[in-house]
Amino acid sequence: MKALVPVAILVSSPVLLIAGAPIRRRYLRYIYREDAPQILNKERGQVSVHYFVVTNPLLGWICWPAEALARLISRRG
Repeated sequence: MKALVPVAILVSSPVLLIAGAPIRRRYLRYIYREDAPQILNKERGQVSVHYFVVTNPLLGWICWPAEALARLISRRG
């Protein structure tokens, strides 16, 4: 699973470059919602695939241009 996360991010990179900020924010809200299962459960020895997505720096790098543009627009508007 850990090896497939960067591949999935690269495949979806054209979409993430354009609309990465809202998609990433919505995804993080979904993962960290109140009734969500834990992404890292040390007691049971389980690691969710969401853990690898959240901790992968590639997602942040690809979403950075869209987030910077969203911040620029929010400051001016």
